[in-house]
Amino acid sequence: MQVTHGTIKPGSGPVGLTIGNFDGVHRGHRAMLEMLVGKARELGLPSCALTFEPHPREFFSPATAPTRLTRLREKLELIAEAGVEQVHVLRFDARLAALAAERFVEDVLVRGLGVRWLLVGSDFRFGAKRAGDCALLQSAAPRFGFGLAAMPEVTDAGAGAGDRVSSSAVRAALAAGDLASAARLLGRAYVMSGRVAHGEKLGRALGFPTANIVLRRPPPLAGIYAVEAEIEETRQQFRGVASVGRRPTVKQGAAPLLEVHLFDFDRPLYGRHLRVRFLEKLRDEEKYDGLEALRAAIARDAVRAREFLAKREHG
Repeated sequence: MQVTHGTIKPGSGPVGLTIGNFDGVHRGHRAMLEMLVGKARELGLPSCALTFEPHPREFFSPATAPTRLTRLREKLELIAEAGVEQVHVLRFDARLAALAAERFVEDVLVRGLGVRWLLVGSDFRFGAKRAGDCALLQSAAPRFGFGLAAMPEVTDAGAGAGDRVSSSAVRAALAAGDLASAARLLGRAYVMSGRVAHGEKLGRALGFPTANIVLRRPPPLAGIYAVEAEIEETRQQFRGVASVGRRPTVKQGAAPLLEVHLFDFDRPLYGRHLRVRFLEKLRDEEKYDGLEALRAAIARDAVRAREFLAKREHG
């Protein structure tokens, strides 16, 4: 998949296009991307997704913006898995935020990306003050010579009433520790990934060495989990137990950290890229009265994680 960033160079099209933040690339996003790929192939066009960095809500209100489900790298990998041929990551800044909806259509979509067919969600809004909507696109499409389609909602049959599949629903499930619902909405187990960094070696001193991944942004979940992990460079897969949180027993006010103890593995992983699949929440993060109490808790967590993973494997 071809990925471009920054300013769009005029004349890069023509393309079949869809637009979105695609945070989490959940089942609704996946259906949209698959519809795009199929229609673009039918029209003989490259399929292209336009997304934004940072998320517009992070630009307007960083203190209250929702947690991200995926890093940009993970999001691009998931979009590529859907078969999309091109992605353009457009920087969301003050200039773009002030761009009138009509100018966004003409400058970004038509002159920049060369759109020939466009797929958007029925509630898609764009342009300064979110003035642009599907009605504006419907009037612009014949003028600029592109086809337009609106994506039907994808609903979650497992929710009883069939609520809409959305990034917000995934965040709510993860925050509640309901990994089964999150996986149903995503179409896969929830994953966090990143490069393994050097830590304080406390886990090793306690008898449970961990691979540490620094979280640059607040994570959408917290606590202790049974996990499966894959070392990207070697494709080796391991089971383990993971902690996502701020380590209150060790340090006050620490930045959030993902710590993974891999079972039956004790080799350095510094600099390697680790993908961690969250399968079961074991408990919330707690503050213990000293390191010995912490060590005992980790030992119990490891036993529970092994039991859950063994049961899962054997049905």
